[in-house]
Amino acid sequence: MKIETKKASLNKSQNEIFEFLSDFRNFEKLMPKDKIEKWTATSETCSFNISGMADIGMKIEKTVPHSEINIISHGKNPFEFTLNVYIEPEGLDKSIAFFIFRGDINPFLKMMAEKPLTNFFNMLVAKMEEIYG
Repeated sequence: MKIETKKASLNKSQNEIFEFLSDFRNFEKLMPKDKIEKWTATSETCSFNISGMADIGMKIEKTVPHSEINIISHGKNPFEFTLNVYIEPEGLDKSIAFFIFRGDINPFLKMMAEKPLTNFFNMLVAKMEEIYG
């Protein structure tokens, strides 16, 4: 399953957004408070529970400075996945950011999870725009 989010137009440079998103401790600011429980994070890993869905763990696998962050599933997860963050320059002090999620999900689980996951990732993008838009 592949989910590509909307693109967030941000009033911060590509470098500033990269620095923010390459530290999982900052992701808590993007998480919907009413849907996330048991949040824990270091700079390179995080874990949390999506209310009513599942426990999720993620780890930054590699980065391409200032433009890409590759995140992989880590620890206890209902399925293996990758989440790539792309950050593009938009002039000197602006940027665009979006996520592409790829999950190894069986067809039955895909039917149940695709819409909530799409909404969840788009909420992260919307929160980025709220903070930096």
